[in-house]
Amino acid sequence: MRLFSRAPLLGVVIPAWGVEDYLDECVRSLLAQTHQRWEAVIVDDGATDRTGEIADGWARRDTRISVVHSVNGGLGAARNLGTQHVRGDYLAFLDSDDVLPPTAYADLVGALRQSGSDFATGSIVRWEADGMVEPPWMRRLHRPLRGARIEERPEILGDVFAWNKVWRRSFWDAADLSWPEGTRYEDQPTTTRSFLDGSFDVLDEVVYRWRIREGSITQTRASSVQDLADRWETKRTSLASVRTHGSAEVEQVFVDRVLAGDLWRYFLLVPGCSPEWWRLLRSGVLELWGPRGLLESGLPPVHRLAGWLVAEDRRADVTALMEWVAGLDGPAPRVQDVATGAWRLSVPHAVLDEATVDPAALVLREHEV
Repeated sequence: MRLFSRAPLLGVVIPAWGVEDYLDECVRSLLAQTHQRWEAVIVDDGATDRTGEIADGWARRDTRISVVHSVNGGLGAARNLGTQHVRGDYLAFLDSDDVLPPTAYADLVGALRQSGSDFATGSIVRWEADGMVEPPWMRRLHRPLRGARIEERPEILGDVFAWNKVWRRSFWDAADLSWPEGTRYEDQPTTTRSFLDGSFDVLDEVVYRWRIREGSITQTRASSVQDLADRWETKRTSLASVRTHGSAEVEQVFVDRVLAGDLWRYFLLVPGCSPEWWRLLRSGVLELWGPRGLLESGLPPVHRLAGWLVAEDRRADVTALMEWVAGLDGPAPRVQDVATGAWRLSVPHAVLDEATVDPAALVLREHEV
């Protein structure tokens, strides 16, 4: 019992809205943690289903759980409210439709106790049709590291999630961290600031099981002008933090590999988009990447080409390109220049007149051949 009492207290914030079908499984995964010294607050964010009632039931069953009932303010506001109501040496955020592996918090808190770092992050798996899948890019980012600063692994800025991390509460408060309110995609600005300002541990252990629900924000992302505007705003805010940090190398990695990383999802939506949505997409690309453009980015070749076409205001060509790619069974065809030996994309003339395209927008890199 003395060892138990010496274990650090972990405060867990669980924002909840419209999760009557998932909250029980989420809380059970918290109860099953091998790190047992925690307290949690479930923030009922104005739910209109049985979410609040289910949360109250858990609070009656376990004294470590409390509930705050609030008017609907969105995910960022619910997390911030919960942070005010939870105590602890450490702080974590758990989305109410997801699940923790049993050793998640023991792994993260254990790393912090050994290293003294400001926060720790671990890998995740996603629920997919064929079971739990660890995204390859997450596996690549989470090669083990202890006591690191951002200059040692700037690409870790691509780990934008709130819920696969544990923060030292003293660092959270001293850095004056909080989640943006009134916007979607609220994770990235705060996790970016954490990586820039703090020391961190990177774990290769899977510490989170992410459920992507039909109809969730992730599923409907970029489908409206407001949604895209929110996405640009969080990218803009995160980039400002990186620039303030002052490392040219970190900024280049962030702009090319992190900030550009999810743009392919938006290019897929160009066919059938509204003129207003197209203008907003193009203005964001021009604002954030400017004359340097997306040709230096880590996007796949076809999407680098799409990005160049977006900047050139060639909507019809982006539409044709995306519709063509959607019908392919594998990678886009490529061709080798006989004289130079260089490889480039080969797009049918009926889809795109390559003579009207900057050759740099068609070039393949060595690892893409």
